[in-house]
Amino acid sequence: RPLPDWYDKAKFGIFIHWGVFSVPSFSSEWFWYYWQGPQPSQDVVNFMSKNYPPGFTYADFGHQFTAEFYDPDEWADIFNASGAKYIVLTSKHHEGYTLWPSANSWNWNAMDVGPHRDLVGDLANSIRKKTNIVFGLYHSMFEWFHPLYLRDKESGFKSQDFVTTKTMPELYDIVNKYKPDVIWSDGEWEASDKYWNSTEFL
Repeated sequence: RPLPDWYDKAKFGIFIHWGVFSVPSFSSEWFWYYWQGPQPSQDVVNFMSKNYPPGFTYADFGHQFTAEFYDPDEWADIFNASGAKYIVLTSKHHEGYTLWPSANSWNWNAMDVGPHRDLVGDLANSIRKKTNIVFGLYHSMFEWFHPLYLRDKESGFKSQDFVTTKTMPELYDIVNKYKPDVIWSDGEWEASDKYWNSTEFL
């Protein structure tokens, strides 16, 4: 698909990685995978051993992700002052935690655990209220440790239970609820006005 005109002309945009991985603030948004994935990073393993008690799980970080200083109006002002023409917020990374109250991510979303607020919706409202910046969302299409994803993967993706019951319903949800101007997904983006509003999608 061709680049939308606004994107081709935009010289500067901001991509925001923010989530439960921000609590340890070590390594990157791939923290959980580097800690407990198939080939753990020794630096991350050592970090956990040094700073957290035995038995501490990644899910325990969720309660510590409070977003207590989150002021979306202030964010919008900063983005606007920076000259950015678009922003993209990570609505869900490969860890599966959603920054909005997803019914498909029960007890692993920003309304149920942590901030107890709709972080995506709050930022979308502020960006649209205070700026002319293009608002976009990133949405991961897979989750490292989700049982349905692992089962689909084990089958060589001949089964697609994760797709049909988890990630696609979430994608429909954020598109219909927040109407982002653009969606990024695992390194690729789709312009919502040409794709997400098509009859095939809706």
